Order: sequence, then structure tokens, then C-alpha cells
Amino acid sequence: MPSDIARLIDHTLLKPEATRADVDALIAEAAELGTYSVCVSPSMLPVVIPEGSDLKVAVVCGFPSGKHTSAVKAAEAAESVSLGADEIDMVIDIGAAKAGDFDGVERDIAAVRAAAPAPTVLKVIIESAALTDDEIVAVSKAAESAGADFVKTSTGFHPTGRATEHAVELMAATVAPRLGVKASGGVRSLDDARQMVAAGATRLGVSGSRAMLAADDTAGAGSHTAGY
Repeated sequence: MPSDIARLIDHTLLKPEATRADVDALIAEAAELGTYSVCVSPSMLPVVIPEGSDLKVAVVCGFPSGKHTSAVKAAEAAESVSLGADEIDMVIDIGAAKAGDFDGVERDIAAVRAAAPAPTVLKVIIESAALTDDEIVAVSKAAESAGADFVKTSTGFHPTGRATEHAVELMAATVAPRLGVKASGGVRSLDDARQMVAAGATRLGVSGSRAMLAADDTAGAGSHTAGY
């Protein structure tokens, strides 16, 4: 620890019952583990990053339903950036995607992009398990057209389920290498992480990072296979 996998992880705490002390502990753990970022709720901002750490701060937007208006999402993103967020993980209106209104999805993303321009990184959560393959492709293209930096599989809160290798492969085939692909939701083991990276993920949303990376260390003491 840290490992190559650690540098792909957004170390995540989005439970509604999370406290300020929980987030402080998350940040300390992320800095120790060497993860890329922490991912927290907007009400937890501002946060204090340990001196000398290059840890980034990602914040969710329109989370978890995506059913906020574009104006509300834009205001939420702008406020988060003003309070120190480096990255915004926004949820699309999944119902609009299911209805085939991909122009509306693109406008929604573009509103957040305008409110949180570069160098802020914009990730677009598409809730891939709720979409057909054609919808995943169309929404991923809408995210790219709207100026997003990443497409992301899941909130982790939707009943349809978790990230899958198939969804990651499809998203990567549609937008990589121009956009990154974040696999999030159910990525719990080192095997899960490696499978998602092999499928095309360039970032991972993980809440149990310590256990995952401890398994990496254990493997490293024996016959760990290099490369992810």
C-alpha cells in the first residue's frame, strides 16, 4: 500500500448518516492509502486535505435520483466548486434517457458543465444497470457532446444493481480514450477492481478501499501478478 489500484480510486462515503467526523476519518484514510480522491456529499464541504497531500475532492450532484432540475444541479455544482471541489459526479435524469430524450440528457449535462467549467472534472453518472445497451451508448455520446470528462456507471443506490464489466466495456468502446470511464457500485474486491480496469475503467468508486488494498498487500507478499 499504496498500489497502482489505489491511484485509480475515488475513496467514497455517501451514506446519508455520515457525519463530519466520518468524513474527516475518510480523508485521513485516503491520504494514508494513497487513493486518487475522496468522494463525498456536498453538505460535507469544505473539507481539509492533509498538508502535502495531492488528494482530490470529488462531490456528487443531483444525487442519487438525478430528478433535480438542471438549474438546481448547476447551482449545486457551482457551490461545490466554490467550496473546494475538484471534481463533480452528477446524476443524469434516468427517466429522460429511458424515454429516449437524449437531447434533454445532453442539455442537463451541459448546464452542469457550464456551471463547473474546466479545470473542474465532470463525471456523468448514467446508472448503467437501468439502461439498455443502446441507451448506454446514446447517453455516453450525450455526455461527450456536452463536454464531460468521464462517464460513470452507477450511484450504488439504485435498485437495478451495480456496475458490470459489460457496461464498462460498452462505455469505453463508445467514448474512450477521449473520456474516462468510472466503474462504481459493487466494486468491493481486488478481483472486481482488476476486472473493471481490464474492461476499460480508468477510475474506480470504492468505499471499502482499505480492505481491498490490504488484500493487494497480502497478494504482493506472495505470487502477485503485475498489471491491472
